[in-house]
Amino acid sequence: MKIYILGIFCLLVLSGLTRAEDEAVDIDGTVEEDLGKSTIGSKTDDETVEREEEAIKLDGLNVAQMKAMRESAEKHEYQAEVNRMMKLIINSLYRNKEIFLRELISNASDALDKIRFMSLTNPDVLAATSDLKVMIKPDKENHALHIIDTGIGMTREDLVKNLGTIAKSGTSEFLAKMEEGDQQSQDLIGQFGVGFYSSFLVADTVVVTSKNNDDEQYVWESDAASFSVTKDPRGDTLGRGTQISLFMKEEANDFLEEHTIKDLVKKYSQFINFPIYLWTSHTEKVEEPVEEEEKAEPKEGETDDDVKVEDEDDEKPKVKMVDKTVYDWEVMNDNKPIWLRAPKDVEKEDYDAFYKSFSKDSDEPLAHVHFSAEGEVTFRSILYVPKTAPYDLYQDYGKATDNIKMYVKRVFITDDFEEMMPKYLSFIKGVVDSDDLPLNVSRETLQQNKLLRVIKKKLVRKALDMLKKMSDEDYEKFYKEFGTNVKLGVMEDHSNRNRLAKLLRWQTSNSDEGLTSLTAYLERMKEKQEHIYFMTGTSRAECEKSPFVEKLLKKGYEVLYLVDPIDEYTIQNLPEFEGKKFQNAAKENLNLQESDKAKETMEVLGREFDTLLNGLKDKILSSGIEKAILSTRLVDSPCALVASQYGHSGNMERIMKSQAYAKAGGADVSNQKKILELNPFHPLVKELNDLYKADAESDSAKDLALALYDTALLRSGYSLRDTTAFSDRMDKLLRRSFNVAADAQVEIPPELDEDDAA
Repeated sequence: MKIYILGIFCLLVLSGLTRAEDEAVDIDGTVEEDLGKSTIGSKTDDETVEREEEAIKLDGLNVAQMKAMRESAEKHEYQAEVNRMMKLIINSLYRNKEIFLRELISNASDALDKIRFMSLTNPDVLAATSDLKVMIKPDKENHALHIIDTGIGMTREDLVKNLGTIAKSGTSEFLAKMEEGDQQSQDLIGQFGVGFYSSFLVADTVVVTSKNNDDEQYVWESDAASFSVTKDPRGDTLGRGTQISLFMKEEANDFLEEHTIKDLVKKYSQFINFPIYLWTSHTEKVEEPVEEEEKAEPKEGETDDDVKVEDEDDEKPKVKMVDKTVYDWEVMNDNKPIWLRAPKDVEKEDYDAFYKSFSKDSDEPLAHVHFSAEGEVTFRSILYVPKTAPYDLYQDYGKATDNIKMYVKRVFITDDFEEMMPKYLSFIKGVVDSDDLPLNVSRETLQQNKLLRVIKKKLVRKALDMLKKMSDEDYEKFYKEFGTNVKLGVMEDHSNRNRLAKLLRWQTSNSDEGLTSLTAYLERMKEKQEHIYFMTGTSRAECEKSPFVEKLLKKGYEVLYLVDPIDEYTIQNLPEFEGKKFQNAAKENLNLQESDKAKETMEVLGREFDTLLNGLKDKILSSGIEKAILSTRLVDSPCALVASQYGHSGNMERIMKSQAYAKAGGADVSNQKKILELNPFHPLVKELNDLYKADAESDSAKDLALALYDTALLRSGYSLRDTTAFSDRMDKLLRRSFNVAADAQVEIPPELDEDDAA
């Protein structure tokens, strides 16, 4: 039985082999060429070999040579920390993949710097080539991007040491935080010894070919899991330097596009000290000879003499214009970092051109300052003041801007530091380049770094100094656009409050046109004047006609007119200037330096009006005023309502009520009691005093007092609390003035009073 089963099995096997042979051989007996090329076929077929060749292809090496090189290469495993770093880089570390090019160009620049430094003492190190440069060559056909430099290069030992390990400083702690999910550490400011590994963000395989003067040329290759190093079978093809070849992931092919590379170089590396070349293509019109037509044969009935013959001397080769794609190296970083040059060597046109290049502003800047700072931190900077303010400057006030570009060793790092400039100077644009900032930290940590705080402090001082040195004409233009920012600075930046105070400008009673500074005001102050007087309002006309400034202007005191809503807040944060305190003309305790004789006169009048003043306070106006006194500040007005020293003026009360976030039904600022000041020389006040003395309970005295109070509210910038009662009192006073009976009723004709339905 066993023998029978075995025989059947052998027959089945032979039958299968015969069928396979029949399928493989056609009628002519030839083997199909496509055998094994199915997408689901053997992994060792020729299509797979071609895919391998496309994946990794180096100039001068065929597939067999690549295979031999790999077989002879020394295999290495990454350190444990490097393995952890690889996973972090590929999975979560860098949010922005495009920084890989910045990191690789920065590494190339460092290598070029090293060889240049060595050449200062030993020129022979440049024997292979003295042309120090970086070259970028995209290879779309092989899905590869090559970054080549003519720098110092790496020996075999350097390749193993530099590309297989990570510097210890802070790396372990950083990795631990990253694996714990510390979000603050995820947005890196730059290299921290692992910049090279950002290559694996966009590449499946990285091949590094390097030649150092002290060693032969070696090839380093890695797929992010392990790496190998072997001597380059091509020999010395670089002369000196390094070529990094990135074999791109499918989703990263956009980085092989010419325009993408140009944008990235311009964004991050346009100020590198060495030229950066890109292998680019462009189309040109060229002449191409046209093939000559065959010599015309004589037609039937014609002789050779009948065929037109041109002189050979007159014959010219026929050409046509065709499009031809031309490849060449193009310099990407023509813009040199002008901040590295001495200010005296830079022309205004250069400053303006540089400003337009990085700010995208079509207008020239209004002012600039170019400086270098030394001490705790060394850096160079150029700051600019734009000519016009952005339309949304105050709508998005406090929002982070990208106006200050931070460079480290001419490599762009970031422009999203929220605290590089205070909010009120967020309109300042410029660049900062430092060699001293640490790069082994996250953005969050760097913002708290002591050196960055020093840089910020110096930037603010230089910016304010730049504004101070502007010409009067330019500063007038600046203040028209950014004056509110200066006032906000007084409120926000107490450490620079005095510097900012000197930049403030306001309208003044001393001049009908233009603005004045506080310094100029002090120079014009009267002898023995102790205060800087100001009046707030919605317009200059309102301030000029206010009852509060009548006596001040009559006595020749200069009054500042503060007509912007923010002005009174600014003054509250600026209690004094150069030893002189500010005095709001609409508040109590206005000292007009009256003579002794004037004081005696007011004392006599005080006794004469004492009954009326007490009656107003305790009876007629008890709900609206804190007290009633005789005024020394009024000239033509009968009365005014004055705020207490810490109360709200009429202008401030109006601003607070109009706030977008004012709570309906909340605390009513108008409930604050004011001080009623009466002008004892005004006829209406004298009449009121006489009426009240004659009969304190008379309606006439009460109505006149209330009418004067209402007009004082309006004159002083406050709003009426009861408009209906005010209208009723005005109606009563008008009836009395025009002899209309108090009980006279409105008479409506019957035909107008009939119901429409009737």
